Amino acid sequence: MSFTTYSCEDFVEVLSTKAPVPGGGGASALVGAIGTALGNMVGSLTVGKKKYSDVEADIITLKEKADALQKEFLHLVEEDARVFEPLSKAYGMPKDTEEQKAEKARVMEIVLKDACLVPMEIMRKCCDAIDVIEEFAQKGSVIALSDAGVGAAFCKAALLGASLNVFINTKSMANREYAEELNAEANEMIRVYSEKADKVFNSVNERLK
Repeated sequence: MSFTTYSCEDFVEVLSTKAPVPGGGGASALVGAIGTALGNMVGSLTVGKKKYSDVEADIITLKEKADALQKEFLHLVEEDARVFEPLSKAYGMPKDTEEQKAEKARVMEIVLKDACLVPMEIMRKCCDAIDVIEEFAQKGSVIALSDAGVGAAFCKAALLGASLNVFINTKSMANREYAEELNAEANEMIRVYSEKADKVFNSVNERLK
């Protein structure tokens, strides 16, 4: 059974155990999917309403983007588990001899790189989702405005959560040039999209008062 077919109760329960997966990366992807879906709900409550006929084409396009992002986030829940398991095993490799140390170092560098790729992709999808939610908040039905704000907050949380899964792995990389490239991209996404998500949230908050 894949983690995305678990009930909410089962997912939370396994997340709380000492099982290596799912972990923070998969949880971040799931939060990203939920945040995106909240934005998508704004679109669903806007389409077909005469009051918003002038933006209906835009909303339909946004909903298509959100639909795709939701599926991608859920796929990344599973991908994060898939790439983390080899890393978990690599940490347990013996290092009693020089040969074992060398082999562990070789394997670790491979699996650390793989383990970074998924949370990096989760971060990129969070950025895409925040862009979509920003537009939903601007153009969508005011009766669902609060959901756009919640969606932006969730996607920011997912962005930050995924970043920690990048940084914990880049910290252990021997290839520092590659590690710093990933760190720089991750930090730039945090800088730009944390601010954008906050602006969406704050704008929604002000409009609700």
